[in-house]
Amino acid sequence: MADDDGDANLRRLRDKYAGLSGGHVFDPHFKDIASKTISADGRRKLPYSDPATFLNAPYRQNAFGTLEGFADLDVALIGVPMDLGVTNRSGCRLGPRAVRAVERIGPYEHVLRVAPQAMLRVADVGDVPLRSRYSLESCHEDIETALRSVVQAGVIPLSVGGDHSMTQAILRAVGETRPVGLIHIDAHADTAGSYEGSRFHHGGPFRHAVLDGMVDPRRTLQIGIRGTAEYLYEFSTDSGMTVVHAEEVEEHGMRHYVEVARRLAGDGPVYVSFDIDSIDPGFAPGTGTPEVGGLMPREVLTLLRGLRGLDIIGGDVVEVAPQYDATSNTAQIAAQVLFEMLCLVAVRERPSIEHPSGSLQRRHVEDA
Repeated sequence: MADDDGDANLRRLRDKYAGLSGGHVFDPHFKDIASKTISADGRRKLPYSDPATFLNAPYRQNAFGTLEGFADLDVALIGVPMDLGVTNRSGCRLGPRAVRAVERIGPYEHVLRVAPQAMLRVADVGDVPLRSRYSLESCHEDIETALRSVVQAGVIPLSVGGDHSMTQAILRAVGETRPVGLIHIDAHADTAGSYEGSRFHHGGPFRHAVLDGMVDPRRTLQIGIRGTAEYLYEFSTDSGMTVVHAEEVEEHGMRHYVEVARRLAGDGPVYVSFDIDSIDPGFAPGTGTPEVGGLMPREVLTLLRGLRGLDIIGGDVVEVAPQYDATSNTAQIAAQVLFEMLCLVAVRERPSIEHPSGSLQRRHVEDA
């Protein structure tokens, strides 16, 4: 009887699948995805061909400076090649190049069940034009100016750095009209004060974002925190931020903190900031300030996927320093996180940012 059942199943499979191309699928949801990523003759774009861009997105040259440069976009992928704010090992100015060089991320996200680039108009708009490679202060001015042009066009920015000080400038643009909530995934809370005459270093962007009225600390989660600099970050708890150490994630599980994140974020706009050093350096060694005992990549993906439906109005991936990344694993994780952020934009339920045309210009993908 068992052999008869096996023979019957083999005949069924041969009748259904023999001779079909790889792009011929039957599930309605998967069929819709395949129709947007595979040509009629079964060809797919080579992931290692053409100039490298973030997530293989189309390249938009000279977009900065005018609203027209972003007029038909929903999401701008932006490089910020600047690491003048680091306190330890330099090199994350090369992070955008390393993340662009990752060949194969997407097009489909199997947990969220979305193919974001089939739903959103997305482009890699290049790197923020920086006037000086020597002046941290002018770099921050340039980042803020560039990101403000993106936000004013009604486009959601997803940025790749570069050191974490850049987020201070970005938040001045995305939080200009109202304070935003913050999901901050990091080994360090980055709420220290000024050092050596500068408030722009990568250890303090979120203190200044709160004091400048760009971030609501009561709607802020900082998760993955650990290391030897805890004594520098009392501002986090004093301001009302929810701080979760890496060992607490192990104790309670990331799904518990997904609920914490969703409760804190509520229905308001939320910015997501991911520092690659949140990941244990055993998985992601390519960063300037590695801290042993960090999060696993799967835990970070669980948290991000758990934010589905929230009003994500921007995000960044920072501190990738490829010269310490012998296997390219660090850049691979960073690119995957960038892709997850793009997916979260695609599945927003009540967006507070709309394209000037009236709504996100989504191309429908049927969800089974």
